[in-house]
Amino acid sequence: MKISFLLHNAYGIGGTITTTFNLAQALAERHDVEIVSVLRHRKRPQLTPDPRVRLRPLVDLRQEKDHASHRTPAKVFPAAEYRYRQYSRLTDERIAECLAATDADVVIGTRPGLNVHLALQAPERVLRVGQEHLTLDNHPPRLRTALRRAYRRLDVLTTVTEADARDYRRRMHLPGVRVEALPNSVPDPVLAPADGRAKMIVAAGRLVPVKRYDLLIQAFARVACEHPDWHLRIYGAGEQRDALRARIERLGLSNNAFLMGPAAPMEAEWVKASIAVSTSSFEPFGMTIVEAMRCGLPVVSTDCPYGPAEIIQDGVDGRLVPVGDRDRLGSALLELVRDDERRRAMGRAAAENARRFAPGSVVARAEGLLAEAAAARAAGRGRRGTRRDVRRSMASHGFAARDIASTASGRMLRTLRGGQR
Repeated sequence: MKISFLLHNAYGIGGTITTTFNLAQALAERHDVEIVSVLRHRKRPQLTPDPRVRLRPLVDLRQEKDHASHRTPAKVFPAAEYRYRQYSRLTDERIAECLAATDADVVIGTRPGLNVHLALQAPERVLRVGQEHLTLDNHPPRLRTALRRAYRRLDVLTTVTEADARDYRRRMHLPGVRVEALPNSVPDPVLAPADGRAKMIVAAGRLVPVKRYDLLIQAFARVACEHPDWHLRIYGAGEQRDALRARIERLGLSNNAFLMGPAAPMEAEWVKASIAVSTSSFEPFGMTIVEAMRCGLPVVSTDCPYGPAEIIQDGVDGRLVPVGDRDRLGSALLELVRDDERRRAMGRAAAENARRFAPGSVVARAEGLLAEAAAARAAGRGRRGTRRDVRRSMASHGFAARDIASTASGRMLRTLRGGQR
């Protein structure tokens, strides 16, 4: 099966880029995979794609930044989308040409504006999969209206949490579209896991207000007061760097709390620590939470919408505390700092429980969704279709014999004809 990802800019760095590269690499074990980057602004990507995954750009800003068509506003890419100003008539044209000429069996869009292109412009023979890496509530009303109209032409829409999938099913009214949660995957660690002995707490992410690092620094002050040999490292770059540095100095934490700048990949930094922490007021998934757990760290996190509670088992592999509650956050950190054995036991549980986010598990789920989408298309999205129709459609989309055989019992067809949701 040939799978094509449509990505905003594969040459930058960020959560969507990371998880797309991860999933593409895992799928490349058994499929022909490419990443189409709408934009390119540098010679090489900051993350290294798997050599089996082809990477090609559509608009190279190094040469085409001043192209006349790139100075004209986009018409297809929705104006209410966060990245709209980076799109243009030139991107509209290049994306349309790419989709019209694609020989892929499956095309996967990775953000709302690109999902709209995919829904409206991909050939009918292509399985159209839209990914949502933010939440429905995170989209402004104008964008939700545009998506509601376009998304009805998708075959599959995936979200990164079950909670968000429920919101899309309930509020977006997408008849015939399979809406399912497909979590982000994190590659298997290559380094030995943390042993829980280091007197180090680590956080990672953009230095922006939603991450609430100001709250973390205040909560950590309690830890440093009681245990001055413990340290906090915050990895990332962003607009709040100067303000956070000033807060560290004001609280007298200059010898205990450090802004480390960005680091990619983070694995080598996670394993140096004994506790990870996430203080976001909003987290669509929680990629850094999974990364830290896979490295054997218990994670103390705010119980914010939507991701942390679907990742962390409170009291087993981490702690969940109310959003914005400095005192509860400080107490949870101290609980693990004070108890060496519990901290190490929770770290071991974290590494074990986070295996469900390994690429193999996520890819198996993704392949299942694609197989069922092909079956649904053959069955007319709920209308009668024969098993022969289903098998013919799945074969034409490149599914392996074992995937086609999985429909032999007819259970999938009966489910589809019964009308899910």
